[in-house]
Amino acid sequence: MKLLNKIFHKKIHVSSSRIIILGFFLAIICGSLLLMLPISSAEGHGTPFLDSLFTATSAVCVTGLIVHDTATYWSGFGQAVIITLIQIGGMGIVTIAVAFARLSGRKIGLMQRSTMQEAISAPHVGGIVRLTNFILRTTIAIELIGAIILYPCFLSEFGPLKSIWYSVFHSISAFCNAGFDLMGIREPFSSLTAYASHPVVNIVIAFLIIIGGIGFLTWEDIKIHTYHLHKYRMQSKTILCVTSVLIVVPAIYFFFAEFSRNTWGDLSLGERTIRSFFQSVTPRTAGFNTVDLTLLTEPGQVITILLMLIGGSPGSTAGGLKTTTVAVLFASAFAVFTQKPNGHLFHRRIPDNTIHYAATILLMYIVLFLSGGLLISCAEGLPVLPSLFEAASAIGTVGLSMGITPQLGILSRIVLICLMFFGRVGGLTLVFAAISNKHHAASKLPQEKITVG
Repeated sequence: MKLLNKIFHKKIHVSSSRIIILGFFLAIICGSLLLMLPISSAEGHGTPFLDSLFTATSAVCVTGLIVHDTATYWSGFGQAVIITLIQIGGMGIVTIAVAFARLSGRKIGLMQRSTMQEAISAPHVGGIVRLTNFILRTTIAIELIGAIILYPCFLSEFGPLKSIWYSVFHSISAFCNAGFDLMGIREPFSSLTAYASHPVVNIVIAFLIIIGGIGFLTWEDIKIHTYHLHKYRMQSKTILCVTSVLIVVPAIYFFFAEFSRNTWGDLSLGERTIRSFFQSVTPRTAGFNTVDLTLLTEPGQVITILLMLIGGSPGSTAGGLKTTTVAVLFASAFAVFTQKPNGHLFHRRIPDNTIHYAATILLMYIVLFLSGGLLISCAEGLPVLPSLFEAASAIGTVGLSMGITPQLGILSRIVLICLMFFGRVGGLTLVFAAISNKHHAASKLPQEKITVG
């Protein structure tokens, strides 16, 4: 047996990228099979495979797009399956696997450490097990604090026992940037619209989204260096700056251009502020909504699409292009405008291959986003903007919708499933998994200039 194992390991090499993809795929399939069981639905009947697959993919990929209302369609068991898939997808398949290996007393080998490094976008392999422990402790602590604060908000309406479940469910869903909710008992697919003016629910959910979307590496930097900002890694500084801009600037727009209109009724200053703040946070891959998104103006919907595509930060529970990708592209463009040889951030030069990766990721996201949206529009006979909104929500693993998801046909649902999987696993991970990099050419082709722009 030992000899066979040695031969097997010598013959077959599974890259870190393929392990990550396989892990997400297996989690989705297992979740789909569990959701198909009669015990998973509230009415006690089996759920069609495509519906289960869509829901499981949305949960594992922490998206939030749904074809059935989570509160009314799924039983307590089904909801437990969904929130478990969200927790696994949010923390990462590899993180969960390493955690179980540690609990069972197994040693973490170099291959597992390398896979973990790629899964959470860590800068190096050293200290990866310690970082895993930090991720687990931080996740549990933040989700517990969030649930404790949310509990009194739900207590008067749902009672003491049910409020515990609602608090835990929404805390996990918010921290993992998933967007699944249990508020459909009032009105199916209503999300958090009943709490649009509730300051505690809005602030707690928004901060859970932000904390989850910043990334564990940034929080480790904050934990180690506290307020000594100059000691932070360039990546952490970039993430904090870009995140702040992406919260403040859209919030100002929503405050003055959207929620000042008569469409929303006579909102007080506090209500406008809360809604503007929440609406600037939730598109960053969270998926909760406190307002009817169809009432936004077209510019407001386009801004929401852009925020969904950008998403969160590397090594976080969020998806999307990532804040660092956008920062690198802007830094590179600024270097071209100012005729400097290299892009830089915080007095640090950005490597050329990082710029190449960022440009590739942007191109992949734009092509898939546009292709998916146009395909949905053609297949369903829907206007282009709502279809693009749905595609951006899927590939950005957001979960916001303009209400068309439950009515989509088989082809459109398959398109969204593929976009959600791509958005969570990551474009470069899929490319590196599909293309072997064992053989590199030693020579270079002749160079010739080509005019661009």
